[in-house]
Amino acid sequence: MEKIKIEAEVNAPVSKVWEYWTAPEHIVNWNFASDDWCCPSASNDLKAGGKYSARMEAKDGSFGFDFTAVYDKVVQNSLIQYTMEDGRVALTDFEDLGDSTKVTTHFDAEDQNPVEMQQQGWQAILNNFKTYIEKN
Repeated sequence: MEKIKIEAEVNAPVSKVWEYWTAPEHIVNWNFASDDWCCPSASNDLKAGGKYSARMEAKDGSFGFDFTAVYDKVVQNSLIQYTMEDGRVALTDFEDLGDSTKVTTHFDAEDQNPVEMQQQGWQAILNNFKTYIEKN
């Protein structure tokens, strides 16, 4: 299975990045790839064996889906690994750079969409996260 990598350096300390990445009240504000999408709800049981769920919808109501996963490993302020419903795995590292944090995610590609499209979509969500946290 092909792995895809996305990354961004976020101008915030790792503790804030971790909080905004994992807290549902923040997730709903950044977890979408473009302005015509939204994330109306999210829940997060942040521990090994815990479940993550986020509702993603087109704002015009034309399409929506639930993104769900189960955590395999959680190391606070450092690493999150989860397995999606279809068996694919994603691993996100949070590298403490002092005043900033490097966020890197590696995830298994799915076979429904081109790899480049998947990389661009996930990168757009990460970029949206970066913009959100740096404004708040």
